[in-house]
Amino acid sequence: MELTEQLTFSHDDRRDLYEHVEEQGSVHEREARRALNMDRTAFGHHATVLVRDGYLDWEGDRLSVAYEEDGATEHSADGLEYVVRMATQRDLSGLVGVIRQVAGEGTYIEAETVADVIEHDEVVLRHNELESRLFLVAAVGEEVIGWVHLDLPETEKLGHTAVLTVGILPEYRGKGIGSTLLERGESWAAGHGFEKLYNSIPATNDGAVAFLTDHGWEREAVREGHYKIDTEYVDQVMLAKRLE
Repeated sequence: MELTEQLTFSHDDRRDLYEHVEEQGSVHEREARRALNMDRTAFGHHATVLVRDGYLDWEGDRLSVAYEEDGATEHSADGLEYVVRMATQRDLSGLVGVIRQVAGEGTYIEAETVADVIEHDEVVLRHNELESRLFLVAAVGEEVIGWVHLDLPETEKLGHTAVLTVGILPEYRGKGIGSTLLERGESWAAGHGFEKLYNSIPATNDGAVAFLTDHGWEREAVREGHYKIDTEYVDQVMLAKRLE
């Protein structure tokens, strides 16, 4: 199932089952059946239909949302081998850790907010009638070292736009990995019909502003004193990029 696909359900129980699994990220069938108060026969029927329609995966005794994977790509930089792929629920703790480490520098407030949200949800990818979000990660082996995140509005009048964050652990910078992640996120958005991306950064984060402008992003506005970092009021630089 594509993250941009409109959700349609022919039965309320199927909607309830999908929403429960989507909210949990991954759930044991017995737990889902108990939470939804469904008998075994009805549960099995509705779950089977959702699997058939491409909404859910049912492996062993666990259900998860059947997101269509964006193909993994292998890369090499200065002798470092890494992969860029769609994040999975198994990446949750590693992804939060990387975002927190990058945001901990105090210069990427939007990323800090993203970490707060996914840590609270305990779910990496989302696709429901209110919100959708995508994460692609750069990984060395099983270790997540960077990410690009797209927050995809479900509001019709904003459906052509998305908010993007991107980051890489300090020890892996300067190797082109951040550029690879950014370009992959932009390519995914363009390929799924999005026309414009946004990112907001504290004005004190000169490196991030320069990184984005070097990749074709433009300053759209500055909100004076928008952030308060420690005791200092810091401007917010609002950047955007139109996709072709």
